Amino acid sequence: MRGWGMGALAFIAGLLLFTMGMGKWQETDSPYWLWGSVGFLVLLVVFSLIGKGDRKG
Repeated sequence: MRGWGMGALAFIAGLLLFTMGMGKWQETDSPYWLWGSVGFLVLLVVFSLIGKGDRKG
């Protein structure tokens, strides 16, 4: 149960960073913010799936 709480907290923090990046993209219209935010979200999902596969039980 301890590991789940920390993972959920990290996921929520990642979503918050993604949302902030998307807001910055709307302010600046810079493609770097858009692709950086989307890339970050993809990495977040990939790391969460990899981390899930490591658990046994």
